[in-house]
Amino acid sequence: MTYQAVNFENLLGTEGFSDQILKNHFTLYNGYVANTNKLMEELAGLEKEDKAGTPQYAEMKRRFGWEFDGMRLHELYFGNMVKGGSAPDGNSKLMAKIAKDFGSVENCAKVFKSIGAMRGIGWTILSYDPVGNQLVNTWINEHDAGHLAGTAPLLIMDVFEHAFMIDYGLKRPAYIDAFFNAIDWKAVEKRFNAVS
Repeated sequence: MTYQAVNFENLLGTEGFSDQILKNHFTLYNGYVANTNKLMEELAGLEKEDKAGTPQYAEMKRRFGWEFDGMRLHELYFGNMVKGGSAPDGNSKLMAKIAKDFGSVENCAKVFKSIGAMRGIGWTILSYDPVGNQLVNTWINEHDAGHLAGTAPLLIMDVFEHAFMIDYGLKRPAYIDAFFNAIDWKAVEKRFNAVS
């Protein structure tokens, strides 16, 4: 299978995000898609040559996780944003679950934002654990490290510098506020409804 990059240009003009930073970010995302496809092709070639046990194969296989997760996390990130944002449905199953698991929607947002403001590069993710029937705010340091196995990502925020430095410099909390104003809660609710 060859992956196709999703066109997210509908986000251009989103308040709090310059077109320059979004276009740069889309270019970065397209690189993850291209590298995922290239690695899949090269790995398949090594497998056909019976070289799956080689150090070259092993390192490419490790790199594949980085590229694939970089592709997929960006798709989820851009996919849970919309120009102008969308208000959460206060009566939705997701909002009820957030209030139950975090005490309030506001507390969940506060924790999510504080995780996003931590020093370092990575991602902040609100995930659903179907085994424990629990929502969890988590930090993923790199694309391929820190995922909670078996959980479903619902709300994804990129906190690598490329997501905010051009527009906000070192003012990451201002970027986080802009992100919250652009959340497409309908997309997040749809993700939750699909897994809960």
